[in-house]
Amino acid sequence: MNAADAERIGDAVVYHRDLSAGGAARAAASLTQITQEATMAFARRQLLVGALAAGGAAVARRAAGQTQAPARSRTLTIDTHAHYYPADWVILIEREGPANGAKIGKNARGAPTMAVPGIDSFFSPPFIDLDLRLKKMDEERVDMQALSLTSPMVYWAPAAFGFKLSQVFNDGASAAHVKHPKRFVAMATLPMQAPDLALKELERAAKLPGMRGLYLGTHVNGKNLDEPEFFPIYAKCEELGWPIFLHPLDPVGADRMRKYYLRNLLGNPYDTGIAGASLVFGGVMDRFPKLEVMLPHAGGAFPFLIGRLDRGSRVRPENKHMKELPSTYLRRFHYDTIGHNNSILANLIRQVGSDRVVLGSDYIFDMGDDNPVEAVEKLSEVSEKDRAMVLGGNAARLLKVSASS
Repeated sequence: MNAADAERIGDAVVYHRDLSAGGAARAAASLTQITQEATMAFARRQLLVGALAAGGAAVARRAAGQTQAPARSRTLTIDTHAHYYPADWVILIEREGPANGAKIGKNARGAPTMAVPGIDSFFSPPFIDLDLRLKKMDEERVDMQALSLTSPMVYWAPAAFGFKLSQVFNDGASAAHVKHPKRFVAMATLPMQAPDLALKELERAAKLPGMRGLYLGTHVNGKNLDEPEFFPIYAKCEELGWPIFLHPLDPVGADRMRKYYLRNLLGNPYDTGIAGASLVFGGVMDRFPKLEVMLPHAGGAFPFLIGRLDRGSRVRPENKHMKELPSTYLRRFHYDTIGHNNSILANLIRQVGSDRVVLGSDYIFDMGDDNPVEAVEKLSEVSEKDRAMVLGGNAARLLKVSASS
C-alpha cells in the first residue's frame, strides 16, 4: 500500500459521535469505496511483482536443473487475539445505533465516529476488509486468526439490540471462516447483559461453521465475572468444550487515568487481573473444572501479582473460604504473548509453562504486537519445541484445529 492509499484509509477511521441516518449511509458507502479502491490498487501491484518474482525464480531453478521443492509440514502459527468488525455489523451500528444509545457523528477529517457511555470506538478498513487482513497476516507469518469482536462489545446496548448485534457479528465472523476456512476461525459474542438471551445465542452460535469459543469482556457493565447469573453460560461452554477468551473494556478507575493513555496502558491489564482474581476467589474455576479461560496481554496483572493474592488468601478473613492458594490456579488459565517485553514473556512461560501460552497480536491496534511470531522466535532461552507450542500448538488444541499446515 502506498502513502496515498494509506492516507485515504486513514480518512476512513471511525470514532463515533451524532450523525443522521442518511449521513451514516453515505459514510458506510464511502468507507466501502475507499477500501475497495485501495485493495484493488494493491492487488494490481502485487500481481505484477508476484509474476515477475515467480518467473525469475522458475528460470533460476531450470538453469540449475532444479524443480519446485514440496512444501514441508510445520506447526501452524495461530493468532488468538485478533479483532474483527464484519461490514454488516458496522452498518447495523450506524443505522440503528442512535436509537439505542450510541452517538454517531464525524471527526475533524469527515470520517464517521461512534461513542457509547465510557467507550469510544473506531472502525477502519483493516478491521473490516478481509483482503487487507490476509495481507497483514502474510507479512507477519500468521497462518490463522481467531476472529473476535472488541470495544465497544455489545453490553452497552438495550438487551434486544445487544442480541441483534451479537447475531450479526457471529454470522459475519462465521462467514469469514466459510470464505477462508484455513485462515480464520471465530469467537462468539453474546449479549451478557441479558443472560437468558446470551444462552439462547450461545446455543445458536455453537452450530455455526468455524465457531470455536466465546469472547467475553472482563466485566459486564460493572459486574464481575463471578456473578451466578453468568454460570449457565460457563456451564454451556464447558459442555461444548469451548474456551473463553477474555478482553478488557471500560476499565476500572478510568476517572484517574484520563491522561497519558493510562486508561489503556494500565487500565486494561488491571481489569484483566480483576477478572482472573474474581474467577478464582469466586469459585468459578472450581465449579467448572474443565473450563478453559484465556487472559489477554500476558495475563495482565494476574500472574505477576500472584504472590500478593496468595498472601491475601492466607491472612485475610474475606478469603477464608479458599481451599487452595490462588497460585495453584495459574495453570488453569491460558495467557497470550502480548507483553511487549522479551523478559516478561520468557518469565511468564517459566511461571505457567509453555503449554499455557498462546500467540496474540491484538490486531490491528497500535498497542498490539506488530510482529507476534518474531517476538516468540526471539526467545532464545525457550526451546524450539516450546516455541512451536506457543506459536500454534496450544491454540490448535484449544480451538480444535489441525496443528499442521
